[in-house]
Amino acid sequence: MLKYFIKRLALTIPTFFALMFVTFMAIRLVPGDPVEVRVGEHGISPERLAYFRHELGLDQPVWKQFLDYVWKLLHGDFGVSLSTNAPVLHEFLTLFPATIELAFCAMLFAACIGIPAGAIAAVKRGSWYDQTIMALSVTGFSMPIFWWGLVLVMVVSVDWGLMPVSGRIDPIQYYFEPVTGFMTIDAWLSGQDGAVGDALRHLVLPAIVLGTIPLGVIARMTRSSMLEILNEDYVRTARAKGLSPLRVFGVHALRNALIPVITVIGLQVGTLMAGAVLTETIFSWPGIGKWLIESINRRDYPALQGGVMLVSTVIILVNLCVDVLYGVINPRIRHGH
Repeated sequence: MLKYFIKRLALTIPTFFALMFVTFMAIRLVPGDPVEVRVGEHGISPERLAYFRHELGLDQPVWKQFLDYVWKLLHGDFGVSLSTNAPVLHEFLTLFPATIELAFCAMLFAACIGIPAGAIAAVKRGSWYDQTIMALSVTGFSMPIFWWGLVLVMVVSVDWGLMPVSGRIDPIQYYFEPVTGFMTIDAWLSGQDGAVGDALRHLVLPAIVLGTIPLGVIARMTRSSMLEILNEDYVRTARAKGLSPLRVFGVHALRNALIPVITVIGLQVGTLMAGAVLTETIFSWPGIGKWLIESINRRDYPALQGGVMLVSTVIILVNLCVDVLYGVINPRIRHGH
């Protein structure tokens, strides 16, 4: 198992360096001058403009800027934001709990509905249950996040008034200093009546929007895996022994069918992070996605580079954990079968 883990860990190292290169070069292709954006509409002399460029290292050749960037990154220095003058790592750690909370609730929503729906579709194969569930999963998978978010805001929040339009909690009714950064936990720690319920109400629509695409993927994967497992010999043997359908379905079929589903859930972390950029923008959710969009608008190179690298590192580590977990569940994977 240790050898398998070291092998998987070694594969992430070139991925990490390739990611650094692509991130650095892609951000350099963003149109606009960060120095001009930084000074705004205030006119400054060419000497002062040259000073700012030298201060940011933008007067150096691109290859030297890249080497400096890699060297600092390997020493844990993600730079300082051009717009706030705060360390990028500090800003990331302050905002990341909001994105984690949203992504966790979105995946919980997707798994709690997608796994049962896919299992029912497999058991009722060919019926109208199966066709309806698969049609809905394809619809959810194909639906643009931006359009889906605006529809829910206009119908559920504006027309029906059932859910808040934006934010993480009502700042007029509830105020408390953040402790963990997770609003539902901080609301509970504050001891204020109704604070937890208000935080959960703010989570509902963003979680549904962000979880819709993973829901469709999980439902389809669960159905496909269940159909394969239900035709295995050991499932037929369990039926022949006279075991109840519920025991055959729950213990012998569904448990084994969840192995590839776990892998898919891990791979959906990247989808959630990409979707969070749009979802947080729609609902004014103060997380990493909204922060990255604002960094692009401000041409804030350090914040953008650092934010992308930190998010990508999290995705790489999650995929590594999924690979290791998959190897634990299925020993044949560790031996390359």
